[in-house]
Amino acid sequence: MMQELFNRAATCLKGQLPFVLYRKPNKNELIGVFQKNDEVHKIKDFTEKGFVFAPFDLNSGAILLKMDSIQKELVTIEDNMVVKDINSIPLDVIEKARYLDLIANALDKINDRVINKVVLSREIEVDFNDDYNETFKRLLKEYPKAFCYFWHHPEIGTWMGATPEILVKSNGSQFTTMSLAGTQNSIDSKEPQWSKKEINEQQLVTDYIVEALKDKVVSIRSLERESIKAGQLWHLRTEMKGTFSPNQFGDVLKALHPTPAVCGSPLQKAKEFILNNELYDRSFYTGFLGELNVKSELSRNRNRRNQENSAYRSVTNTSELFVNLRCMQLQKDKVSIYVGGGITSDSVPESEWDETTLKSNTMLRILNSN
Repeated sequence: MMQELFNRAATCLKGQLPFVLYRKPNKNELIGVFQKNDEVHKIKDFTEKGFVFAPFDLNSGAILLKMDSIQKELVTIEDNMVVKDINSIPLDVIEKARYLDLIANALDKINDRVINKVVLSREIEVDFNDDYNETFKRLLKEYPKAFCYFWHHPEIGTWMGATPEILVKSNGSQFTTMSLAGTQNSIDSKEPQWSKKEINEQQLVTDYIVEALKDKVVSIRSLERESIKAGQLWHLRTEMKGTFSPNQFGDVLKALHPTPAVCGSPLQKAKEFILNNELYDRSFYTGFLGELNVKSELSRNRNRRNQENSAYRSVTNTSELFVNLRCMQLQKDKVSIYVGGGITSDSVPESEWDETTLKSNTMLRILNSN
């Protein structure tokens, strides 16, 4: 039963052992990965196998949880578990002024053509006195279409999130990635109307990914742009599919991260601006996480009438990695929620502040339900 996984997670928290619980988008299976000791394993070249938890700045080192034990259970959430409407948090006048100044500084750089776009984020700290498992259960119930996770390492910290964005999926030498940008609140489930600014911002991300990967892969093609719903928010998304050469997945991953959706363009100049001006450590926010090089057994013949040939199976490496958006870091009595938005020449500072406030509701509504 699912409660067994939560009991095991509670035991690991008490014993200070690393673990992660996660559910993939639109799936009804909760997966638990448990490491037998508290050793910190650092990624070297992304040929490793396990659950990866990578920071925004890869120079800080990606963490690998070893899959010493794996347990899977069906997700069962009590019908009486309710996620309430959000209680508004007090306006932080000082933080708002700081963030608006940061945006103004970025717009100066954009007008001077130093950068085209930069994604600026901020940290919201709120009081927290709830049970970790109960908080994660509400997250699972509220965001069935997102990648939901509860990650802990005693030497690193404790994180939860519900992210709608795939960084990359791979199956053998085939891969899928996406560009995700633009944010609108969901109103009566009506399809959103996107502005020129939002469409251009999303196209910048798509163009960058294609350009960044074209010399790293055998092929890549873009599908049609579409609107997708993630919780209470709408986003613009374009999927891209392709093929990479054998043993080149690490190169593909490094070329993809970070994308303009979490950093900006030109990439290095935008990243430099972020590291020099945001004045806080993003840590694992806007990094990525998920299954890395997990072996998957596939039938070579899917024709059920040919039982003899169906006995022949192939084993291939699969990875499924998500950008760490809509996330929070949990401490003893505090939670840090991380939110951000893309700044371009069309940005209005006050509107950008409002967008980060809207995005913060994803985590706040989970915390304000007790």
